[in-house]
Amino acid sequence: MLFDLQTDLAEKHAVSSRHAEIVGKLANMAKTIRSCNTSVIQLSSSSPSKFMRSLILLPLLTLAALAQQPKPAPTKLAPETTASLEAHPGLVYARYGQREMQLDLWKPKAASQPLPAIVCIHGGGWYKGERSNMANLAQALAAKGFVAATISYRLSGEAKFPAAMQDCKAAVRFLRANAAKFSIDAKAIGVTGLSAGGHLAALLTTSGGVKELEGEGGHADQASAVQAGIAMGAQSDLESPRIGELSGKPDDPFYRTFLGDSQAAIPQTYALASPRHHLDKADPPLLFMTGELDDVSTHADETRPDLEKLGIPTGLVLIPQAPHAFLGQQKAFDTCVSASVEFFAKHLKNNAP
Repeated sequence: MLFDLQTDLAEKHAVSSRHAEIVGKLANMAKTIRSCNTSVIQLSSSSPSKFMRSLILLPLLTLAALAQQPKPAPTKLAPETTASLEAHPGLVYARYGQREMQLDLWKPKAASQPLPAIVCIHGGGWYKGERSNMANLAQALAAKGFVAATISYRLSGEAKFPAAMQDCKAAVRFLRANAAKFSIDAKAIGVTGLSAGGHLAALLTTSGGVKELEGEGGHADQASAVQAGIAMGAQSDLESPRIGELSGKPDDPFYRTFLGDSQAAIPQTYALASPRHHLDKADPPLLFMTGELDDVSTHADETRPDLEKLGIPTGLVLIPQAPHAFLGQQKAFDTCVSASVEFFAKHLKNNAP
């Protein structure tokens, strides 16, 4: 069993396949050790002194092999991409007393007609993260002919569920209320997010009309429903046995903190927070996207068949050799942008006037 000692000194959480970089290094280490072991065995039978030197060199060779493994190139936007956009940072989309919720918005400078909008929701286990984590994706989407916004939302340390979802819905209502100001087609708003943000994106997609999730973030005269969603690296069924087991652990840092208790203790809250629970024929298209090395629970293997039975367009995009947090790797990021643009163009731009 393996542990990430940088974040888990108590060795409570075993490293899983979602830690792509670690798994990749271990695989290469195994290859190196096998190769070195073959040489050591041959040397041990021919020369004891050479055998002892090999035992000393073996760990050094292994470390050298690991050091030579190329790291994936970090995500960078081309200068012409950012130069083509008009930025509107720090827009207040909701207020709760003195608490202001903000978003950053980008739109093409050359926009001559209303464009579909996409809300981008950051991850971080619902307890950390910030909207700037999605800035590259939002700008890349905006450069392809969308209005894109990254949003902050109340994290679980500040307010339990459904606060985060109510913020997401408030952001959609804000965009609709200000559609003319920001060249938005109010009939064509989509959402995407990664990890915890992917869960919120999926829930926003499937929970149109659920009053308990609307909140009081303002612009109550506007609809919060979206017309398409992409959930990346997301959990879509919070009523699953897997999440029941995880939330049942006293040291669970995610679900208990976000929802308030274990699945067994508050099943109705887990149902309300579960995208799969809200599925109906009125739901818009919902695509799932995940890294090939991420946990299989992000594949939505139970949720997608439910969507298909309802006649709702869905699918799964597996990004080759990508980890859970794939937006930071250029190759995976580019694949994500390409698939996202294709999906949103198909399901949002057809609504444009």
